[in-house]
Amino acid sequence: MSVSFEQLKSMVVFAQVVEQGSFSAAAKHIGITRAVVSYHIKKLEQQLGLSLLNRSTRSLHLTEAGEQYYQRCHNIAEQAKAANLQIENLKQEPEGSLKISCPVNAGLQTIVPVINEFRRLYPKVNIELVLSDDVVNIIQDGFDLAIRGAELNDSGLQAAKLTTLSTCLCAAPEYLNKHGRPTKPADLDAHQWVIYTAGSSTLQLSKGSRSFSIKTKGGMSTNNAAVRTAFIEGGHGLGRVPLYDALPKIQAGKLEVLMADYQLQDIDVYCVFPKGSASSKKLRLLIDYLKQSLAKQESLRAR
Repeated sequence: MSVSFEQLKSMVVFAQVVEQGSFSAAAKHIGITRAVVSYHIKKLEQQLGLSLLNRSTRSLHLTEAGEQYYQRCHNIAEQAKAANLQIENLKQEPEGSLKISCPVNAGLQTIVPVINEFRRLYPKVNIELVLSDDVVNIIQDGFDLAIRGAELNDSGLQAAKLTTLSTCLCAAPEYLNKHGRPTKPADLDAHQWVIYTAGSSTLQLSKGSRSFSIKTKGGMSTNNAAVRTAFIEGGHGLGRVPLYDALPKIQAGKLEVLMADYQLQDIDVYCVFPKGSASSKKLRLLIDYLKQSLAKQESLRAR
């Protein structure tokens, strides 16, 4: 059976419907209308003489034939993408677009300055930086790269470690004047904490060969890192804060470091991207530039 150009288009559309989870999401991702997506799927099923999808008002599922056919369609789409990347890499100057996801506070304080410099070096690369504390769906939402403070748990993605961020235990002078200064792990149970709901409620710290786990509790909580630091600065309790966020406030006398002789758990920062995307010249350049720049930032803070 020969394959027409029109059928090839329909096969790519079908692969996107499966990967995006709906006709509407696929239409948005490709940049066509939902009606055109529906046309391609209907036409494809007519040509094959088989149903590829079981559709209901709320969901769609692959038929047995659809599952097998999808793998072939996916491979065709991936091969086309790989061909484009290969041509892109022959160009001396990288160009194109990169859509990046990053947490809000870390983005503003550490990533935005790096992206500023990267764009000056490579002005033909268009950048869309989306700041959000939500964990985005990289494939469905069309991101080329996401920056996260957690290890990869999705087998459909790849990850590369960018840097390790130091953290410190701190509190506002106002709070310490009222409630006293903790000097050992046993003292921490008596204190209020500003809870960061996007992280663990248990504080891990160590000294020499000894490790300690402290269950934190308090009357102020937030899912935003910048708000967490503001609540700590406001005198509402103790908190573990990345050094990039705490250092300016420590130098200004708005926060004080506590129990500096104990080691707190660092934050490993990763970039996560779709499998195969690392062959893109512009993405490789960005990842390398992020690694170098973030390492330099952390080195300057440690001085």
